[in-house]
Amino acid sequence: MDGGRKQSATSLSLQPNYSCRKVPEALEHLASIDLIDLCNEAKVEHCRATRDLRSCGCSVQSVLNSCGHASLCEECSQRCDVCPICRVSIPKTGNRISLRLYYECIEAGLISKRYDDRVQEKDGEKQITADVERLYLLFDVAMENNLLSLICRYITDVCMDENAVSSDPVVALLLDEVVVKDWCKRTFKNIIAEIQPIYNLNVKEMKERSNVLLKFTARLGCILTVLEVLESSFKGSLSAQLHDINHLQETILKTKQHMEMMIWYTRHQYLEDLSRHDSFSSWCSDVRERISMAVKVAWPAPIGTSTPDGEILFILDALSNLDKQQEDTPDRDYELETASLQKDKGLLLSRAKLEGLVESYPFQTLRSAIDILFLYGSSDLVLAKQAIFLYYLFDRLWKIPDDKWRFSVDDFSATFNIARHSILESFTFYLLDDHSDEALQEACCLLPEIAGPTTHPKVAQTLLERQNLDTALMVLRWSGSDSGPELVSLNEAVTAVRVRVECGLLIEAFMYQRSICTKVKKARATHELSDAVNGLNNDSEGEVNWLEILVSEICLLCMRRKLVDRIIGLPWNVDEEKHLHKCLLDYAFEEPFTNGSLLVVFYLQRYRYVEAYQVDQKLQSLEENFISNKIVDDDVINRMRATQHWRAGLVNKGIQLLPEVEQEKVKSGQMTELSPTKTDNVSNPNPDLIDSSNLAPSYVNSSVILQMDVENPSPPKSNFGGITNYSTPVSHVNKFGDAERGMNMLKSISKNFKFDDVITSSTTPLKEFNRGSSKVQKNKSLQVDHNEFSNRSSRFGRDAEVEASADLMDMTWSNKDERLPVRTDMNGGPRWRSDDASDNEDQVSVDTLTGGATFNSPSTGLRRSRRLRNRK
Repeated sequence: MDGGRKQSATSLSLQPNYSCRKVPEALEHLASIDLIDLCNEAKVEHCRATRDLRSCGCSVQSVLNSCGHASLCEECSQRCDVCPICRVSIPKTGNRISLRLYYECIEAGLISKRYDDRVQEKDGEKQITADVERLYLLFDVAMENNLLSLICRYITDVCMDENAVSSDPVVALLLDEVVVKDWCKRTFKNIIAEIQPIYNLNVKEMKERSNVLLKFTARLGCILTVLEVLESSFKGSLSAQLHDINHLQETILKTKQHMEMMIWYTRHQYLEDLSRHDSFSSWCSDVRERISMAVKVAWPAPIGTSTPDGEILFILDALSNLDKQQEDTPDRDYELETASLQKDKGLLLSRAKLEGLVESYPFQTLRSAIDILFLYGSSDLVLAKQAIFLYYLFDRLWKIPDDKWRFSVDDFSATFNIARHSILESFTFYLLDDHSDEALQEACCLLPEIAGPTTHPKVAQTLLERQNLDTALMVLRWSGSDSGPELVSLNEAVTAVRVRVECGLLIEAFMYQRSICTKVKKARATHELSDAVNGLNNDSEGEVNWLEILVSEICLLCMRRKLVDRIIGLPWNVDEEKHLHKCLLDYAFEEPFTNGSLLVVFYLQRYRYVEAYQVDQKLQSLEENFISNKIVDDDVINRMRATQHWRAGLVNKGIQLLPEVEQEKVKSGQMTELSPTKTDNVSNPNPDLIDSSNLAPSYVNSSVILQMDVENPSPPKSNFGGITNYSTPVSHVNKFGDAERGMNMLKSISKNFKFDDVITSSTTPLKEFNRGSSKVQKNKSLQVDHNEFSNRSSRFGRDAEVEASADLMDMTWSNKDERLPVRTDMNGGPRWRSDDASDNEDQVSVDTLTGGATFNSPSTGLRRSRRLRNRK
């Protein structure tokens, strides 16, 4: 093998004289030779003539022109009359012999004379591999002179030909495709040996050898082409040779990618002296601060899941993906070959393998970034590695004047055919990781240009965490993930629900979770059918209940924003209601006055008086525990007593509407077991349609439900557990609390309730939910500066001109002046609304709920502003 390494060094310095006649003649001979004869040309032959009763045995450098056999040395060919192999007569005159191809290449200078066995004495061990070595040298000549197709055809026409066999063990070995694989491995190792000293030079000296690196890059490409052809001969088999070929391909491809980066690095070595950070230690401190800030603002993982999806920062998430791919590493020999290409002899790569790439960021120098990224992980992730390297450049150079480094990024893009969209995407990821307001504003300027179906799902999540809800909603709109047939991940679905609820688009959040859960249900049905056909049993997807997680997420967010009275009026189907019931009841133990009472209202609205009675009994027990343990003060106890009496009166009036038999069962305690409707064995034939079995009809607010006269007075106005009554704002964000809106609902219900005269009202909670948002008024308090978000220009983004105005959605329940909470301290433009319900609607239909959403086109960037108008 040492001789092979010397050949590589010689072949680079070997410059044949192509003007000499011998060179084109030798190349023409090589290009036109019958490939099956290439084995014969590579085989070492000895003279078969007899001298003094014994064989001559001299090395044969020529072939007989009469038959083409290499059977006689030059001396014996002059005295013999026939070929010893085929017995064909040898002419007495003219050229009796011609030089063999191998020696013809030596004479032409295509192969170094050090491999001329005419001036060498070989021992027996070296003679065994001489035939293979000669074939390798002929392959080298073909690769150096653009005859790579000769090697590829040798594989397909000779090695893969079942008829190409020989009883000669040497020829049989040369006909095997393993010989070609070993040539690829030998050539690759020779190249590694050549570039190691070049990589150890300083950047200036390395730049002077850049032409040599370009030649090596071309050679590595040739080897990869041969391996692709060779791989096809083993395709479909589980051969160990195929496994070795795949590992060799992976190692060579990573080396080639690293070499291309090193060539770019030699042209832009000045970047090593540019950095916006005072020192490397301050840079590390800045990264730690980013992580700390991201953790501080991060939302908790969805209920039912252990940890959030991915790392906290974009860069850490990308690096962790490289770590996952590194688990299937190449063979140890190949790994050592590539590790030797690093400037520090593999110390950085060893540290990355022990601690992970996440701990290696930020990279100390550009050279270390190139070594770690492009010699680590799978070669299939080259695009991800290039994106990480761009992120590193932006992290290093942002805020430095563009004229000092911008052209280097442009050259990187041109060299590796990276689209402008990908450049802006890496820049945006860096800006979103940076916790400064300036970086966030510039990222928001870039997002309208790069947002689309391929947008990273973490973008919307980060904007949500940074309280830039309008931009987060814009990203979700333009990604189109909620309208396409593709199924998103659970974390993406949770983020989409959170953004919509936080933007006040409660109906849209509800319909989104309905559509997502429908897709999941269909996907699981298809998956289960496929597993049943294949005899598989895979319950991994069943471990996560998407429906429970998304419904609970909506419920918890509404409890946080004091909107529980509005979610209980949504058209929940039976499966969804089960999780809504559980969530409200679980949190009733924390705030029985609010969540528990509204759960009672939920069942009263749907004429389900027994379940309302069961919830009320549960709440009474809980409230008595509060009072007996004196968890709250006397003022709250009085409020709780009044609310308890008020709620009990409503429930009792509802029980009186039941048949006498059921009333007797309730009174006797036979119907006191609290359990939501079971639907485990019941499937909805059309899950896309709204299950209206649990909805109250159009007179849900009428006297049919309950009646409360003066015998049940309204509870006194006081505070309980941080909840204020309907006459006092909860905070600067929300004007009314759940408890107060719930009391208003109960009060409006009780005014119309009479057993002897059923009075039908004209609205339903759901209808009020949709109808209250149709009127538009101007609201000066919500006007924003058009130039603040939409008309800013970035150094890397196009100027965006987007008209923006404030948007507020009316979701009133009753005739009171109630408004959806709006954040006025957000960055960015107005919100987009999701429904266009008309004030003239008299009935709630499925079309209204599923088709009433109007989204503004992302291509225009125009968003309409709407504001609630109180119903009177």
